[in-house]
Order: sequence, then C-alpha cells, then structure tokens
Amino acid sequence: MKILIDRERLARRARLAHAASLGGLLAMLLSVVLPLWRPSLATASLILLMAGLTVSMLGIGAANRWVKRPRPENVMRLALKGMPETHRLYHYLLPADHVLLTPAGIVVIHPVTLDGAFSYRDGKWRQRFSIGRALRFLVEPSLGAPVGQARAEAQAVRDFVANHAPSLTASVTPIVLFTHPAATLDAPSTDIPVCVPERLRKRLPQSQEKLSPEAYAVLRTLFDSTLRPAARADG
Repeated sequence: MKILIDRERLARRARLAHAASLGGLLAMLLSVVLPLWRPSLATASLILLMAGLTVSMLGIGAANRWVKRPRPENVMRLALKGMPETHRLYHYLLPADHVLLTPAGIVVIHPVTLDGAFSYRDGKWRQRFSIGRALRFLVEPSLGAPVGQARAEAQAVRDFVANHAPSLTASVTPIVLFTHPAATLDAPSTDIPVCVPERLRKRLPQSQEKLSPEAYAVLRTLFDSTLRPAARADG
C-alpha cells in the first residue's frame, strides 16, 4: 500500500495549535498580574483574561485534531499494512482528510479519536459516563454525529471527482473509524460501516464490480495532482 501525506501541513497546524495554547495561557497569566501592578487596568485585565481563555481553548481544540496521539494516519497505516500497491491512502490532500483509493472504489475514513465506551441505538450515539471524561469535558471534543460527518466528507470527495472528471463514475464509501486503543464500540445497526482498527479491512468495499483500469488511472492521476512538494510517500 502506498501512503501519501502532507507532512508540512500537519506540522504547520501542530505548531499553530501549540502557539495558540501557550499564547492563551500566557495572556491569562498576564491578566492576573496586570491589575496587581496597576489596579486601574482591571477592565483591560478582564478583557485579556477572556481573550486568553478563548485563544487557549481554540488551541486545545486544534491540538486534539493535529497533535493528539495516537495519530489517525498512523492507526490507519497499521490497520491496512500489507494491502496491495493498488491501495493508495491520501492524508490531508483531498477534500476529506483521509481518503483510500482501491480497485473497488474510493473509501473516505472519518476518524473518531476519543476513548471510552460508545454505543449506537435508534439513531443516537451514546458515550458511557466516566470521571475522566467529565474532567476533560471542556478540553476534549464531543462525539458529535460521526456518521453524518463521514457522509458529508464522502459527498465532498464525490463533488471533487465530479468537478474534475465528470464522465467518471466511482463509488465513494464512507467509514467511521474509532482510532483510540481504549475505545470500545457497540454499533450493530449503523447506516454506514463503523468499526475499530482491527475490523477496518473487513469493512472495505468488497464489490465484484471493480473500477476499470482506465477509471482507476484517472482517479490516481487526479488524486496525485493534489500532492505538494512536501507530501511524502510511505509504504
């Protein structure tokens, strides 16, 4: 399997996340010191405190996506290790962050990086309550609607292909992948595949109607055209 990843974009977003988190923290510390030095600046100190808190929370949110480990791309690499060269995994290069091109079509993998016990019943996601989760409530993203997010990312890839290769027909399958090793999943009735890394291979499209060699070549050329100089090929 060939892995293509925009390392420069990943590193740049990680640096911004660290800078925002640290800058926000420094602003909050300054907001505490400022009125002690000059009481007349109490109003400015309050404004600085709120601004620092906001920037810090944004930085923490960005860090959860761009810094938090285990990295989704590393989890996918291990889960799909040994797949044929015709499987090409693109990270941070296309309208969806993680796109797998296979001879059977396109797969969009939407990662959920949270830990904990998750279940899906009657169209609703639930996460088992834990003390750790409660303590991390303000700094950790919520589960949200991963199936809907995966569908939206898949549609963005469909639109990208339709805009650049309108005569080509290719299936785009969304998959939700819970990447954290401490995540457990009970979701037997989701509309699209939802799995943990150990099950990812079995949830890939198994259609007997594979892409024609010509269609596969067009998609590969199209996806590869998004590569930046810093994008690295692994695998």
